[in-house]
Amino acid sequence: MSCSSFQKLLKSSDNELKYNKALEYYEKGYYSHAQQLFEQIQAFYKGTDKAEKIAYYTANCYYKQKDYILGGYYYKSFSTNFSSSIYAEEAVYLSAYCSYLESPRSSLDQTSTAEAISSLQVFISTHPKSERVAECNKLIDELRAKLEKKDIDIAMLYFRMSDYKASVVSLGNVLKDYPDTKSKELILYSILSAKYQYAINSISEKRRERLTAASDAYDELNAGFPVGEYSEKALAIKKNISKDLNN
Repeated sequence: MSCSSFQKLLKSSDNELKYNKALEYYEKGYYSHAQQLFEQIQAFYKGTDKAEKIAYYTANCYYKQKDYILGGYYYKSFSTNFSSSIYAEEAVYLSAYCSYLESPRSSLDQTSTAEAISSLQVFISTHPKSERVAECNKLIDELRAKLEKKDIDIAMLYFRMSDYKASVVSLGNVLKDYPDTKSKELILYSILSAKYQYAINSISEKRRERLTAASDAYDELNAGFPVGEYSEKALAIKKNISKDLNN
């Protein structure tokens, strides 16, 4: 169909023709054209047998065009309005998956990442026997890893800014929020480094107390990772701590 023919079709009052042509465009992969036609006739077919198919295909059109914000919105709307549909489970999943696809890289604001995790968890709780549960758990792990990296990066930024106290608190929170983190050794070593820097930059009255806290941080790291990637660096800090305490 030429552009002029499509424009004439958009202006046509023949809704049945638009419906059939929308399906034809959809099957051929012309999702933008199909979406425009489906949206034009959606109100006309409301309450009919065709309403479900139009709503489902409209969501698919946005998804196929990689417009995940609107795709997610229309999938969620479909799952609410057609909860007994054979496509309802798929729509709930794809709504959550669109949120996953909208999650930005870790250096940016992670509000949408948290929302995506919540959406995927809702799917798991409402469809516990679905074959998509395993995939949802995998996606949640990816998103949580992104949030974890964001938190670690913030903590290390505090360290580079010489705000060692804030760095220690932030790193401690990472361990609480992600107890099974694969970065545990790095985090414990960073806590040791931050506590040592905090101690040696303290006033003399506070230095012994804070050096002792740094020494405890070394013991925790050494207990968990006696032979690790940061063992030599950690031992060097420990020797400095002992020397400073003796002085």
